[in-house]
Amino acid sequence: MQVSLKWINELIDIEEVDLNYLIEKITLGGFEVEEIIPIKVNNQNQISLDISATANRSDSLSIQGISKEIAALLDKPLKSSIYSWDSLETLNWKSDMEQQKIFSTENFCSIFLAMTVENLINTTSPNWIKQKLISSGFSPTNNLLDFQTYILLETGYPFEFYDLEKISTKLNNSQFTLKIEKASDNEVFFANNETKYTLNNSVSILRANDLPISIAGIIPNNEFSYSKDTKTILIEGSIFNSTEIRRRSRTLSLRTDRSARYEKSLKNTHLLESFYKLLLLLRISNPNLKAKLHTFNEGFKEKLLPISLSYKTIKEILGPITSNKENEVHFIVPEQITNYLNRLGFSYIFNEHALVWEVTIPYERSEDITREIDLIEEIGRLHGFNNFVSRLPKIKSIGNEDYSYQTRKKIISCLLNLGLNELIHYSLVNEITFTSNKIKLVNPLTEDYSNLRSTLLPSLVKTVKENLKQGNKSLEGFEFGHVFLGNNFNQLKEKESIAGVFGGIETKTIWSSQLTPTSWFEAKGKMEQFFNQLNLSVAWQTYSNKEKSLIFHPYRTAELYLSSGNYLGLFGQINPILAKRLNIPFNLYLFEFDFETIQNQIKMNKLTNYKEYFSYPKIIKDLSFIIRQDFSFEEIQSILYLNGTKFLSEINLLDEYRGSSIPKNYISLCLQLTFQSDKKTLENREVEEIIKNLQSILKNKFEAKIRS
Repeated sequence: MQVSLKWINELIDIEEVDLNYLIEKITLGGFEVEEIIPIKVNNQNQISLDISATANRSDSLSIQGISKEIAALLDKPLKSSIYSWDSLETLNWKSDMEQQKIFSTENFCSIFLAMTVENLINTTSPNWIKQKLISSGFSPTNNLLDFQTYILLETGYPFEFYDLEKISTKLNNSQFTLKIEKASDNEVFFANNETKYTLNNSVSILRANDLPISIAGIIPNNEFSYSKDTKTILIEGSIFNSTEIRRRSRTLSLRTDRSARYEKSLKNTHLLESFYKLLLLLRISNPNLKAKLHTFNEGFKEKLLPISLSYKTIKEILGPITSNKENEVHFIVPEQITNYLNRLGFSYIFNEHALVWEVTIPYERSEDITREIDLIEEIGRLHGFNNFVSRLPKIKSIGNEDYSYQTRKKIISCLLNLGLNELIHYSLVNEITFTSNKIKLVNPLTEDYSNLRSTLLPSLVKTVKENLKQGNKSLEGFEFGHVFLGNNFNQLKEKESIAGVFGGIETKTIWSSQLTPTSWFEAKGKMEQFFNQLNLSVAWQTYSNKEKSLIFHPYRTAELYLSSGNYLGLFGQINPILAKRLNIPFNLYLFEFDFETIQNQIKMNKLTNYKEYFSYPKIIKDLSFIIRQDFSFEEIQSILYLNGTKFLSEINLLDEYRGSSIPKNYISLCLQLTFQSDKKTLENREVEEIIKNLQSILKNKFEAKIRS
């Protein structure tokens, strides 16, 4: 909302207030100043502020409302208005209020007020109204719309104008009754935005007799819109239920300036005064204006109960205030709280002995202030939250990690070490996925989030697809999450699973070989490495259940069981039909395990026995030789261990090579030999003697050729 400071100054004296200080007070008061807008109006420089308020503060969405807030924040008095009920006699419609024409509003409208205005000769808007509209970001139209917009900006109430003569002509009668009723199914309504709407009985229509003149609270009928030639008008001022307006706007996919105001839950506190001011504005250029009450109906207004505000609770919630004396603690005093309640315009009864205020909230604030904590927030807002001491609580001890969290950390560490990334997805999914999600939400926000997931795998596969679609490489990741099982409401079960996807990337395990996709056995080895890290003994069995056959390969999938016989989960390759449909690699591998099963097994496992570190250093030597291909590496390794003395602790294959420099049917191997003693520090000459002996054995037994 663009607010002119010059306009505000007419209601509060802020001429001497520093702009930065004003913005700071407004911001700390809960209103965000989006922008400072310099404007030139009538060759004069002015400043406007773009201020946004929270959705539950409909009372502040006007010049009068925001002025009242600024007055409370700055502790300045509001200037009295010249418009009061004492002047109503000048238009001779106060007496008509006794002759109410009651009609049904379906609990949809808290107050309905309609007046007829005749002798409307001049609809030109005064220059001062045009200037205010410009300063508020609106372009004047120099007709009745300027008066509508001005009243909306100043008071916050949206009034609707209809051409009274057009309505009377259409009805062939100047006497008619206004009523709000449901539209007929497939009723066509031509609105003044030049759009046709097909209505149903969920939409309410304002009718003059049986003639539809507007969709109630939203938009008028184009046929009865006013023009520059309009001389008599019907003015409607109403307050509609915010929930119903939102629902009906959503049904029509139509949102207007008027419905947007109602959506924020307007109150009828100052509606009659605003109506009166509108009539006086129209009378400025139309001295013979004749206004007559046509219809008036006011629904039941709920009585507001007082809210108890305790000084003790205020101190507990807001804490001490800032003070110049470091060693003294000061709190906001009761006199200040009483002053703030007066500034807010709240009536109260104060019990000095118990230090309790019984506060009665004004009707326009009944939506956002319903509890004691709301009142405390108002006290803090006026005092300034920056004027209270901010203290972080002193933590005496850090909470312990439960076993579930410890297990999760351990699993995450293992999967990260295998090169997988942790992913997070919604637990709500579409009903139509690769598996059956049978648990449907009663009132889902959208169709894409209408069911609870029964497995984590579809979301992981879709993420891989989206990454490939964006030009990224295949994603390898895992996810912890809850899945929901059961067909019947009384048998629903929630459990935690760990699932993952990897593969789809061509790699090579030997530097001299070509890039190849991950094979099933390599993927299986990766999972075995994961289980080894967790110290789990797992049995692999052929997959027989067809429940997830749409995701898993029918012949390359295994069921996994722990040594205790407990079912762990599934591991396998993606179904090639699904991979082709989603345009993702065929060599993707998926797994999904039950988290609780893993956790229980880890808890039952015995502690791992560790060897002590050797106190003496290692000596590492490389041994290269050419040997026939028909000798197995295990055979060579066994002979070397047998003859490497007790100091040879480890043999690793560093490299194997076949090429033009190597004879046919031969292979070049490079081994890494590790020597270490637990009794002494080995010397190089000792290790060299062992190496020479091993070279001799390789020559004699395997006819190997030693490479330097």
